[in-house]
Amino acid sequence: MLAMNNTENTRGSLPHGRPLQTDFNDGRDYPRLGSFSFRRGTLTDNQEARWEEHWPHYGKVLADEVIDLPEWFGRDAETIVEIGSGTGTSTAAMAPLEADTNIIAVELYRPGLAKLLGAVVRDELTNIRMVRGDGVEVLQRMFQPNSLQGVRIFFPDPWPKARHNKRRIIQSGTLHLIAQRLKPGGILHIATDHADYAEWIDELVTVEPELEYLGWPEDQSDIPILTDRQITTKFEAKGLDKEHTIREYLWRKK
Repeated sequence: MLAMNNTENTRGSLPHGRPLQTDFNDGRDYPRLGSFSFRRGTLTDNQEARWEEHWPHYGKVLADEVIDLPEWFGRDAETIVEIGSGTGTSTAAMAPLEADTNIIAVELYRPGLAKLLGAVVRDELTNIRMVRGDGVEVLQRMFQPNSLQGVRIFFPDPWPKARHNKRRIIQSGTLHLIAQRLKPGGILHIATDHADYAEWIDELVTVEPELEYLGWPEDQSDIPILTDRQITTKFEAKGLDKEHTIREYLWRKK
């Protein structure tokens, strides 16, 4: 079990030491984090004050706790989980267009979550919540099977060195886990601007039998969740500046 005291959870702090990693032991590949390290980053005084006041309502930390979604959001609605939300620019931009959908942003980097929290409070985005933790472990520990309408992974870290490829989040095991958490008809949406990572994903598009690969169809009218990301993220803009090709992938849970 993952130890987490109430003070750590309230303040959004991660447990000391190396986080536990689930031993799936099912013959599939899952991302391995190796030695855990975090980018340094401090909050401004205003961000710190806002965090202290609002994180207990809007945020949770990775724990062995299945989230009660209606209780947390105060309503019954479809839920989308965004893995690796970064600073939450696109998350916040899309939220008003998905007012009837619950959005949960999952991110390790506290300053990124603090920026998203600022947008949530400033713009009164009532349909966003946040979880601080590794995306695979959050999916495994905190969501019930067949509970999500969508999962999004936008511009994940490409881990370009071959010896680090095993750390990429898109693996056969991750796709299987996502398929388990999606409701029938639920959508997985991935975007990358890294050519080698796109080739990696291309090799995996049909590896999970519970996911029907849709490619990137011109007609998206029958896809029940928003697929237009509405805004160019920081990482996407850097890729476009380098004339990278943006690849988008969609799957539907069978």
